[in-house]
Amino acid sequence: MTEDQLIRRLKVKLIEILSADADLVLQHADSRSLLSPRGYQLVKSCRVPSEKVTELLDQIIQSGPTAARGLLDVLKEQALQETFPLLASVEELHSNPLSPEVDTEVPKRKKEAAELQDHVPPKKICSNGSVLVKEKQLMMVAQGIGRSWREIGILALDVSSVKLQQIEEDYSQHSDRVFHMLRHWRNCKREEATAAHLHSLLSRKNFEISPESIAFLLETDGEHL
Repeated sequence: MTEDQLIRRLKVKLIEILSADADLVLQHADSRSLLSPRGYQLVKSCRVPSEKVTELLDQIIQSGPTAARGLLDVLKEQALQETFPLLASVEELHSNPLSPEVDTEVPKRKKEAAELQDHVPPKKICSNGSVLVKEKQLMMVAQGIGRSWREIGILALDVSSVKLQQIEEDYSQHSDRVFHMLRHWRNCKREEATAAHLHSLLSRKNFEISPESIAFLLETDGEHL
């Protein structure tokens, strides 16, 4: 079974699960260039979450195994697993019953290492022992960032102006825009996206951020949150 066939088989389940935050899935897929510009606009134009997910899956399936493999990788990411806990109940996503030809392309040692990493708790994946920043922490940080959020995104978080413009178009509320900017940074930095690292970036320049509003990021790396 190829990756696009697997997504087709799981389509009904995925629509039900991913409709809880269709925009998040779309942005993750777009960040990996899994959709053509036209495909992205078609999905984005859908107003009903379930229809948006349906169109997204259809676009991925039509694009073939490579795009489907990319989406399967996205669905295994920690950010998606935390947002959609029901993904853990979809056994096929984890067992990945694909054709033998696909599996044999991956050297056994490399495959075993990847599987081991998938099962290591996030706090142990970070080489410095720090805990990855949580979405609750990102929302708390977002509440303390004001009108200079674009400047912070470009200068501190290295987020492109194109991505910021996209976020501004997709979300009307200021707090939502800042939160999704921070989440984009976390998804790009992966294991480097620790609470302490975020605190360091936001403290480097005068970004009109109150030190008290981000001090919690240094409290045992936010472990208590």
